[in-house]
Amino acid sequence: MQKQIKTEISKKLLTWYDRHQRDLPWRHSVDPYRIWVSEIMLQQTQVDTVIPYYNRFIKKFPRVERLARAPLDEVLKLWENLGYYSRARYLHAAAIKIVQDYNSCLPGTYEGLLSLPGIGPYTAGAILSMAFNKPIPAVDGNVIRVISRLFCLNKPLPVVALKKKIQTIIIEWLLHTRPGHFNQALMDLGAGICVPVNPDCRKCPLNGICKARKRNIQDQLPIKAKRADIPHKDFMAGIIRKKDCVLLVKRPAKGLLGGLWKFPGNESEDKDSLPASLKRSIHQELGISVTVGQKLMSVDHRYTHFQVTLHAFQCNRLKGRPRALGCAEWLWVPPDRLPEFAFSKADRQVMRFILTDDQGAD
Repeated sequence: MQKQIKTEISKKLLTWYDRHQRDLPWRHSVDPYRIWVSEIMLQQTQVDTVIPYYNRFIKKFPRVERLARAPLDEVLKLWENLGYYSRARYLHAAAIKIVQDYNSCLPGTYEGLLSLPGIGPYTAGAILSMAFNKPIPAVDGNVIRVISRLFCLNKPLPVVALKKKIQTIIIEWLLHTRPGHFNQALMDLGAGICVPVNPDCRKCPLNGICKARKRNIQDQLPIKAKRADIPHKDFMAGIIRKKDCVLLVKRPAKGLLGGLWKFPGNESEDKDSLPASLKRSIHQELGISVTVGQKLMSVDHRYTHFQVTLHAFQCNRLKGRPRALGCAEWLWVPPDRLPEFAFSKADRQVMRFILTDDQGAD
């Protein structure tokens, strides 16, 4: 890269950022803990969605020590509906490690940050540049898009190879500029102007330098790999009552939605007969026998790599006392206490159905 172009890009981008940067709550501090929490929440989640969760989280856990002492259930409940719950589990586990191994201070080295659960190269780069002012790239989807267009990177590359190429380009700037602000400027430019479809090139501070714009191919970059078809899975939920309580089970700590609560039942093994599959599933999970009655509702939900339909059935327990065979634990819970528990989005819709149905019965 020519030195003159490099200097021009740095000057234009940082001048634009100083005038137009987004007012985000985590940018009001250089506290590594707060920046870390925000970056974990921002993984695969829109900024506007994250802001209220971040504010509530920091109010509840203003320091890493408070987070480390908190029960995981409390953390998951606060995270409810933000999705990708493994982030919350990793955040909690990392907080414990930070308190125990790093004297309650986030490590200020790349290797130290990567040793913490849930922190990868991007998050480490973001924390080091924003909180410690170190010249480490932080390459997310916004940055990939901006740099791909700016330098017209139009040769198909695997994502890992493309990120490495972009990191090499960015490091030249970071050694001579304000690294944290430069990384955030690229992110803001990608989020607000250099957007995936119909970028607003007229407002871009780099429009006179952008090679893709000169060739009028900005909408075609970055080149995306063809997505595979997303599979569909059927899951089941059994609503089992005992007097005035509903049976809940807690998912194992590891795996999909680990640590969250749900209604008994798992993925269907028999698409031709959901009731028969639910009956087997509950017996494997809790060691009890049930009869499966009418279907109450179905809920569709999409995850990153697959889609699900959750089918909820009314069930009656025939015999057996619940045992935690395929779950972490189980509880009989009065319906009015169900909102206290952390559920997935689909299970929460089933919960709301139960509450509405009970109120109607009254």
